[in-house]
Amino acid sequence: MKRNQRGSCRLLLKDFHPFPQLVTEGHVSIEPTFPVIDAHNHLTMGGYNFGKMKRTKPRIDWDHNLLLSVMDAAKVEKIVDLTPFYGEKLKAVLDFHRPHSDRIVVFGTVDFERVDSPKFPSEVRKAIVQGFKHGMRGLKIFKELGLHYRDKNGKLVMPNDRRLKPVWDTCAELKIPVLIHVADPVAFFQPLDNTNERFEELCAHPEWHFYGKGLPTFHELIQAGEELIAENPQTTFIMAHVGWYSENLRWVSGVLDKYSNAYIDISARIAELGRQPYTAKKFFERYQDRIVFGTDVLPNVEFYRIYYRFLETEDEYFPYAPTPWENSQGRWRIYGLGLDKVILRKVYRDNILNLIDFNW
Repeated sequence: MKRNQRGSCRLLLKDFHPFPQLVTEGHVSIEPTFPVIDAHNHLTMGGYNFGKMKRTKPRIDWDHNLLLSVMDAAKVEKIVDLTPFYGEKLKAVLDFHRPHSDRIVVFGTVDFERVDSPKFPSEVRKAIVQGFKHGMRGLKIFKELGLHYRDKNGKLVMPNDRRLKPVWDTCAELKIPVLIHVADPVAFFQPLDNTNERFEELCAHPEWHFYGKGLPTFHELIQAGEELIAENPQTTFIMAHVGWYSENLRWVSGVLDKYSNAYIDISARIAELGRQPYTAKKFFERYQDRIVFGTDVLPNVEFYRIYYRFLETEDEYFPYAPTPWENSQGRWRIYGLGLDKVILRKVYRDNILNLIDFNW
């Protein structure tokens, strides 16, 4: 039968899974040089639903032994559970983890929906202080601040809103850090067309597409985030996901240079860092005291090993996630940084130990 050349070249993008023929040295089952602290995880959130976290119930019906066995296998000494909870829900999570307080630390959040209330300053301070007394060791601010919460006039509450000052002041008073997520990848704020490099990801998760819809632009959000850090020099901020802008390390460098109270974590962004290995390695070398390890993925040995491979080896062109997530953020592969041991120790553990009191 004569081959139909035109028909043989028709293939849906979702069915295109090329296997690279590149042959290079690889380190697949690498273990970390030092015991690791994962400072960005969500153990009890029970799934993430944008804008609906207030209705989320803590997921506290599982066995810690399984978690600890995975952590041990991956050489993860401690983990930080970043929760969307406050009040009684937060206390329930703290009580759930308390028998394993030597391995797990908990962050809570606050209720921004009451920002218009005259009682907001006193209520939010009381909630943070009570959370701290129960064992909370930091505050997690989700991207809903700037993209979801609105005041009584229908205006979005931005990260730099002056009404939120009591939140940051209380954290400074208690000497607990604020791990804050402002904005998402740049592509999430661009048209969903044939030029969007995260087209497949956004088709799978349309709720992550923030282009238009009466929402701030990406740059408006990160500008508000930078102003928040600038206006609260006594508060320690850990900027999630490589400073909200892993596609532009020059911008992140500018923030770190200007504000000594700013730190970053690398969670969910080795896909971005690993496709700019020369720039990323210089970035790690320059800011080795300001970078915190985190994954934003429920503990998984395969995922951890990819992070270790990225940080510790000079392997080339390998997947940034295990199957079936290897192209989940974009159709590219990454390169390892081959960081030296001094930097690895700081990133894996020392930097976060300097920011969080793990005794609770």
